[in-house]
Amino acid sequence: MTRLILMAAGVCVVMQAASAEKIVFDTDPLRFTDDGHAAVMLLRSPEKVQILGMTMVAGNAWAAEGAGFMWKTLKAIHRTDVPLYLGAQAPLVHTLAMAKEEARQWGPLAYIAAFGRPFTADSGAARVQRGNAVDFLVRTIERNPGTVTVFAIGPMTNIAMALRLRPDLETKIRQIVFMGGNVHVPGNVTAYAEVNFWFDPEAAQVVLRSKIPRKVMFGLDICNHAVMTRAMFDEIVAVKTPVTEMFKDSLGNHYPEFLKKPGATGYIWDCLAAGYLIDPSFVTRSEKLYLDVESNFGKNYGAVRELDRKLAPEATAVEVMLDLDVAKFFRMYKNLLTRR
Repeated sequence: MTRLILMAAGVCVVMQAASAEKIVFDTDPLRFTDDGHAAVMLLRSPEKVQILGMTMVAGNAWAAEGAGFMWKTLKAIHRTDVPLYLGAQAPLVHTLAMAKEEARQWGPLAYIAAFGRPFTADSGAARVQRGNAVDFLVRTIERNPGTVTVFAIGPMTNIAMALRLRPDLETKIRQIVFMGGNVHVPGNVTAYAEVNFWFDPEAAQVVLRSKIPRKVMFGLDICNHAVMTRAMFDEIVAVKTPVTEMFKDSLGNHYPEFLKKPGATGYIWDCLAAGYLIDPSFVTRSEKLYLDVESNFGKNYGAVRELDRKLAPEATAVEVMLDLDVAKFFRMYKNLLTRR
């Protein structure tokens, strides 16, 4: 009887893996922030998502530094089997010197991401794979044509580099689900640009002008509606696990500093995109648009604008997520983060 039970369990695991969405998780982690939360959500949803590998990109932190942060998350949930690949260590064009010039000419920047951190190429104690993220992306898409979702929650440098190396892969990607950009609302690093697109506008432009069949955008338009309150924070940290302890330290002592500022609020960003892969029904409003990114250096650098389709006649439209049922999303988010 025990043998039969084990065989049945094995069959269930195989069936689960076969039906799950195959994804490459492209990320720019910093401490246990939303990139880490998104990883926990997806890794605790194996019936929905199969992570083939995680590719690190410079954004919130430098790529190697980010690998160290993600490694700590994987260890906390006993998933160090997930392969990590180091990717682009810097944006395609953007530099710290350019960011300083932006601030000088057009006013202070709200956040400069990795530009404000000492550069490191050392991934610390993280176990990273041989080879690089871009090669892994190319190889994985090539071996799984039409079935891989690229889940991108940082700047799109790795993805743009892969598409420039192999433009034919654009139509072999099933879809890209990403957090970045802003269409109808102001930016969060400048008045015009959201931080992921601002950090590497040229890379975001490559992706938005591509022929990837389906592009799903979680930008500030929807994220601004997903407000994290102290009460929500308290619900999660009331459950004592290694994950919630990391959550408490990160959101309590760093942005939005719930433990230091009782009236603080924050926003949920990357986790909305992760939640969409698990249960998209929490999204209540969206629209389809042809979009581009401002790559000319100026005050609008990194801003989203309408695509002039003469410049990219084969580009596909972007499904822009606009609003959500916050309570429905939070139930899923809380359940996955507090699971023992």
